Amino acid sequence: MPSRPSSVPSMPGIKADHHLAQMLRGEIAEMLGRGRNLNFPGAQPISFARKHLDELKREDYYLCEKSDGIRCLLYFTFDGDHEVHYLIDRKNDYYFVPHLHFPMPDDPTFQRYHRETLVDGELVLDDVGGPKPLLRYLIFDCLILDNRHVMNRTLDKRLAYFREYVYNPYQNLIQKFPKALDDFPFQVEFKKMEFSYAIRMMFHDVLPNLPHGNDGLIFTCRTSPYRFGTDQNILKWKPAEENSIDFRLNLEFPLISREDLEDDDEDESDTDSMTPDYDAMPKFNLSVFMGEERYEKWAEMYVTPQEWDEFKSMGKPLDEEIVECAMDDQNRWRFLRLRTDKKDGNHISTVNSVIESIRDRVGKEDLMGAAKEIRDAWKARLLGKQQH
Repeated sequence: MPSRPSSVPSMPGIKADHHLAQMLRGEIAEMLGRGRNLNFPGAQPISFARKHLDELKREDYYLCEKSDGIRCLLYFTFDGDHEVHYLIDRKNDYYFVPHLHFPMPDDPTFQRYHRETLVDGELVLDDVGGPKPLLRYLIFDCLILDNRHVMNRTLDKRLAYFREYVYNPYQNLIQKFPKALDDFPFQVEFKKMEFSYAIRMMFHDVLPNLPHGNDGLIFTCRTSPYRFGTDQNILKWKPAEENSIDFRLNLEFPLISREDLEDDDEDESDTDSMTPDYDAMPKFNLSVFMGEERYEKWAEMYVTPQEWDEFKSMGKPLDEEIVECAMDDQNRWRFLRLRTDKKDGNHISTVNSVIESIRDRVGKEDLMGAAKEIRDAWKARLLGKQQH
């Protein structure tokens, strides 16, 4: 089966029940000023197209690797006098994570803690050379800090606030009490950001030495605010052959006459009716999310008989599942993996963006070839600001 190897970790913590999750979604929506919008508040990237090479020359972008992990927000709150933390995945499910502690700055007792704080990041499994991988949460953005909105600040300021007020005190705690890490469910670190023109270094030095799986590159505009949902200023680059779409899969089995299924001694009064032949190989219909719980058929997934046998051996129903697919060199959609971390497939706007990326085929050499112009344009903007 054409599947991509994955180093995605399991979600830590205890999943909140529906009532508690709804209450927490309401808290987050109120904190963010979203009214009754209880949807997942995280920003989502668009796929990199050829036109975005010019965008990188026009604006300041930060560059980081796109980890193969679990994208989730981390919510700092409290219950009575107790510090509480929840991870929020892209299904908008909440997971209570015990034994985390983030002390306030300038507190020598390390007892006071942060509340009403929301950050964005990704859980990864790092190979650190030990008997088992290390679970880390990599921070790449901050929305709210102790009930103070920072979403409208520039990305570098949002990260600087989190570093000064949350991350540095956390590091001080670990330095003074290194055994504290033994109880933490994961370690917290910053995702390393580079200037957008550091493309050659990213390909030659960073990606080959990552301790976890990689899924491409992310360019994030330094000057734009944090936006809920699809953000045109966050660009996701993958090699053209790895550009993928998350579809909803529906199995369409061929119909067979009931007469062919009946025993000779059965009542054949209803033999004209048809029924699905579940022993046959179905069509693998791929549907695109149109919004408001509506899907439309987009294409079919190509599956060989051998792959169908492997699907059946998985021992789980595939109908209505979200599947990640990529297009092969014969323009056929092929299965990569199940997306059990997602409630819905990609929205039609995302699908169109990915199709544009596949058509444009911006490759590694194209990015590296544009790096000098991107750097020169960045330096020119910086010089202009200094002169002004």
